[in-house]
Amino acid sequence: MKKFSFDLRHTSTKLIVASLLFASSSTPLLADTNEKVRWKVQTVFGTNLPGLGDPIALVAEQIKTASNGNIQFKVYEPGKIVPPFAITEAVKNKQIPAGLALLGYDQGKIPASALLSHVPFGMEPWEYSAWWYDGEGHKLAEDLYAKHNIHPVLCGIIGPETAGWFREEIKSIDDFKGLKIRFAGLGGQVLQKAGASVTTIPSGEIFPSLEKGAIDATEFSMPAIDQLLGFDKVAKNNYFPGWHQTFTANHLVINKDVWNELGASNKAMINMACTAGTLRALTRGEYLQGSIINSFAEKGVNARKLDDSILATLKSYTDDVMREQSDKDTDFKRIYDSQQSFMEEYKSWKRLAYLPRDF
Repeated sequence: MKKFSFDLRHTSTKLIVASLLFASSSTPLLADTNEKVRWKVQTVFGTNLPGLGDPIALVAEQIKTASNGNIQFKVYEPGKIVPPFAITEAVKNKQIPAGLALLGYDQGKIPASALLSHVPFGMEPWEYSAWWYDGEGHKLAEDLYAKHNIHPVLCGIIGPETAGWFREEIKSIDDFKGLKIRFAGLGGQVLQKAGASVTTIPSGEIFPSLEKGAIDATEFSMPAIDQLLGFDKVAKNNYFPGWHQTFTANHLVINKDVWNELGASNKAMINMACTAGTLRALTRGEYLQGSIINSFAEKGVNARKLDDSILATLKSYTDDVMREQSDKDTDFKRIYDSQQSFMEEYKSWKRLAYLPRDF
């Protein structure tokens, strides 16, 4: 029997080999392009809330168009499939493949998660974004949530919340003693040190609790969002700055098995869509606040600033909380140390580069 041999000196043989190589290399790309992604995605915040809740609807719309319909998210409002505080658990167990979550709501089971969503006296939104994308943030978050079979993708960020809506004025740190207040995350632990009675309830329950006097004060988000929830109708003192939540980051949490099964191009498409969603959340949040604050006077709302002495005491309590949490949890310490290190490095640029607004 005559043996076959390829002689690459002949043009016809070269063409055959090139064709085979192209076919073998392009097959995965074609398979990836034709891969259909159909995910139920429950969001933690209503899509009617600007900057905080509506970016996931934009992400779903744009990724469907950009992928020519290959990737489609069906977005469900809070509580439609699972309770708002149970999204990551549902994703972990494949009850849903993905969800938009505030990772700080996992703090009871994953203490370090709070640092990924909002931090008292923490980074500003562009600072957090730099730490996430170009620093250690995304890797630390992925390592933390890999233990829970979840892959997190930053998919929204907004600026600082207000320091809260209060029925009565806050003139000293002692005014927090005995105050019944709705407060989330690490900031709630700080106010507990100040003597407040802190509770965490979902957004839909805040207004009736405030109206009925079950709570004396609340924080939730930025003024444009808070006024949609009606806080300005009951509590007429809106305090600034939002020391407890200098940024609010939302993440698309995806079941890790589901994520690993995706082709490279679909992973890239989801990452790009969420990166765009993160920027649009930030711009929308920044765009709306000035006009809302300027309308306070006609509504009888007082925009007030916390006294520097109150902020200094709250910062001291914050340092205590962070030290206690770091001592109890190695993941918390690792992520918090990374954030503090970046903030220390960044402040040289921040101090010198940006024009002061009071010149």
